[in-house]
Amino acid sequence: MGDRYPSSAQTQRATRPITTSGATFLRKLQEHAPNSTQFVGILTLLITGSILLILTGLTVTGTVLGLIFFTPLIIVSSPIWIPVGTILFLTTAGFLSLCGFGFVTVATLSWMYRYVRGLQPPGSDRVDYARSRIYDTASHVKDYAREYGGYLQSKVKDAAPGA
Repeated sequence: MGDRYPSSAQTQRATRPITTSGATFLRKLQEHAPNSTQFVGILTLLITGSILLILTGLTVTGTVLGLIFFTPLIIVSSPIWIPVGTILFLTTAGFLSLCGFGFVTVATLSWMYRYVRGLQPPGSDRVDYARSRIYDTASHVKDYAREYGGYLQSKVKDAAPGA
């Protein structure tokens, strides 16, 4: 008799997923939903971007208001500011150029000292290669001049026999 009436566990059928378009949309949305770390990152990005946008607006507003209020003062005092600004610019540019040239000079002298002492500074292999190429080229030119120098001398004597 137990076989005639199946138990409740046997009567339950496997439930099929609902295939309506709304349910599939929700399932897809849940699959692509960001996790909590991504959500906090997006929230932080939005808050930081909003704060920076507000600060940018305040900066632009302050700059425009400052120009509006101080333009008459700047125009009236421009005969003083232009020469002072020019002198300050030239002085600063000269000082920075002097510092830059001094640094380059010290670095070059330091490199040359290390090269002469044989400490192999960076780039010394290129200098050695260039020196050998210059020496080889000079010796080839010298050999060429010796070889063809006599030929040119004889041509000059042929052109002017008394010379």
